[in-house]
Order: sequence, then C-alpha cells, then structure tokens
Amino acid sequence: MKYAFIGLMTLLFTAAAAAQQPGDQELIRIDGNKAKGFDYAYYIYVPKALREPARNGKQNSFIVIPNNTGKISDDITVHDADVKRKISAIGAYMTSSGILAPMLMPVFPRPETEHRIYTHSLDRDTMLTDKKEFSRYDLQLAAMIRDARERLKLEGIATEKKVIMQGYSASGMFVNRFVFMHPELVKAAIVGAPGGWAIAPVGEHEGQRLTFPAGVADLKEVAGKKFDLKAVRRVPLFLLLGGDDTNDAVPMGDAYDARESSLVINLFGRTPVERFPHTEKLYKAAGLNVEFKLYPKTGHQMSKEMRDDQFAFMKKHALP
Repeated sequence: MKYAFIGLMTLLFTAAAAAQQPGDQELIRIDGNKAKGFDYAYYIYVPKALREPARNGKQNSFIVIPNNTGKISDDITVHDADVKRKISAIGAYMTSSGILAPMLMPVFPRPETEHRIYTHSLDRDTMLTDKKEFSRYDLQLAAMIRDARERLKLEGIATEKKVIMQGYSASGMFVNRFVFMHPELVKAAIVGAPGGWAIAPVGEHEGQRLTFPAGVADLKEVAGKKFDLKAVRRVPLFLLLGGDDTNDAVPMGDAYDARESSLVINLFGRTPVERFPHTEKLYKAAGLNVEFKLYPKTGHQMSKEMRDDQFAFMKKHALP
C-alpha cells in the first residue's frame, strides 16, 4: 500500500502542459522556518499575469495542494524534486485552463524509517506522534499559507484569506481531514479518492464511537479543537471516486490503526466503492454543502471527466 497511491494530479496533464517550464518569477521555493511555524520548505507557483500592473491590488484566489510523493523515502530531496515537478506542471496547466491564481504545495517528507507515520495522508500517527519532525503537518501547512500570503502581499499580489484546496488519493485524505480540523481557513475543497474512506462528520454511528480518522469523536484530543460542524457546513466540498477504484488504505497498518480500520470495514463495507454511499448519506444528513460523484469504469486514476469536473468546481469558486 505504501507504493500504491499515485501522484495527486499527475495524470491531469497533457505532455504539452508538463513540458511548459516556469520562469524564475513563476516558481518560488521558500525554505523551512521554525520561527514561523513550519520546518519544511514549500513552493509557490505565481502566474506571470498576476504581476502585471492591471492586476495590482486586485484580490486573487489562493490554491493549496498537499504533496503526495507516492512512495516512502528518508531523502527529503526525493520529495522536494517531486513537488517541484508537479507544481510546475499543475500551475502551468491551471493557468492555461483559465484559473489565474497562485498555488502552494508543501515539501512534507514521508519517512521510510517511520513508515507507519503516513504523513502525506495526515493520519492519526502524524497528529499524535512525539517525533516532532513528523508531527502536526496541518499546523505547519497553515503556517506556510500565512507566510505565503504575506510574501505575495509584499509583491502587490493580494489573496483571499481562505484557500481553495485539492487533493487526490493520499493528499485527498489530507485535504478531507484538514477541512474538518481547520474549516475557517478553507473556501472550498476537492477530495478525490481519499484512501477508501472520507472522515465521517459524526462521532458515533450505530452505537460505535467513531474515533479519528473514522470520525470526529476524539477530534479535540487529536487536533486540540472541537469539531465545528457549522463551520464545515460553510465549506463547499466535492467528493469523487472511480467506480472501479480498489485502492484502499483502510485495512493497511500504515494509514489506519486497527481500531479505526475495523470500525470502517464493519460499519460501512469492505471496499471504497461500497462505502461511498454511506459517506454521502452521513455528509448530507449532517447538512454539509457537498457534491458526490462516482465515475463508472474508472479505477484509481484521473480520467478526463474527473479532471474537467474538478476544474469546473475550481472555476466556480475561484475569483476571475
């Protein structure tokens, strides 16, 4: 399972888009800064048009995509190179598709020596580990967002306070969980194929206590703050899954602890597709502003229809 999750949006892009090389001003790497709350570097992609005089002072959307290398490695340069490649391709593609917004992607490691800490999915271990180098990537990402907005402001590029998030596979899990922990930071979010289960917006189901990441029963203990259902309701969500997707993190020991794994399987089904209607029912019963879509004859991959639907969702919520 460690190697099964594919890169988040890699399959979105044509060879032509991937071949576009950003200039020095478009792609910026920011080193980690412990004093500002983040230990690792991040990249910002800034479309050239945002620096034109006509855009000066105009507010822009800000897009955040958590990184997902798709493999474990203790070599941070492996993750850094993966982020640089992906944000360059994604940024160029988004710009050419009419989404003119700066984009941020963190360079979070996914360790081999501590392989049960599935950092790129923001799992329970990442939230609770006493190993500071692998802990609380949600707070580090929030700090990166603050830092990036300040840097962009100094360049005359104003951004909305709330970001648009997108994630697929492991990074879909990250986005899903980040929204539930920090809804005040998110304007809208896309959660693609989130490892077989999207966190339930309830703390109990059929008499069973749904602990994180099965549900939100102990979110205060895990994240230091209670689940704010009213705030999450204000975040438009788009959850998508391939109808033939069998890539399932739930039974794997790295992504889920045994208790939460058993809860999800016993209460909601043995496969991602079998669980998807349960997620939809729970989300809609909780009053969340959410759209669900299952794509027939599609596995754990990014089809053109998925790509087009995600860009349509982004355009709907992004500033012109």
